[in-house]
Amino acid sequence: MTLWKYSLAVLLLTCMVGQTAAKSIQVPHLYMFGFSASFKDSVVYVTDIQDMKGVWIDNKTKFLLSRENYSHQLTDYLANQQQQPNRICMVFYAKTFKKAEKLFVKLKKKYIGTKKNPAHYDMRFISQQEFRFETIDMSPEQQE
Repeated sequence: MTLWKYSLAVLLLTCMVGQTAAKSIQVPHLYMFGFSASFKDSVVYVTDIQDMKGVWIDNKTKFLLSRENYSHQLTDYLANQQQQPNRICMVFYAKTFKKAEKLFVKLKKKYIGTKKNPAHYDMRFISQQEFRFETIDMSPEQQE
């Protein structure tokens, strides 16, 4: 009898947990920069760290929602404005400027290298005047 009660309790708990969906929240500030590389050449592009206002993150995982669309914005810019099609683009983000800057410096060191051990990449920087990410509206009204 107790095995049956435990099984029922586990089943009910599983149903309750399965129905609770992760909620998305809008954050006032998120700091983001883009990175692009290609398998065909040694040129990498990096955007400035940008203060994004009103972007949406998943409350549980803290992942940026619609990351692929932000990456696609950079891909479109490079293909159309810089005549650099077929590039792999990524977006890095953090809640504070200090954390975003730490990610930026780490990436920069990896692709530029040091005096003792220089990397063989041509890193090109894209300023905010050249390219700016546009906030994507992920509010529940827009998703329906």
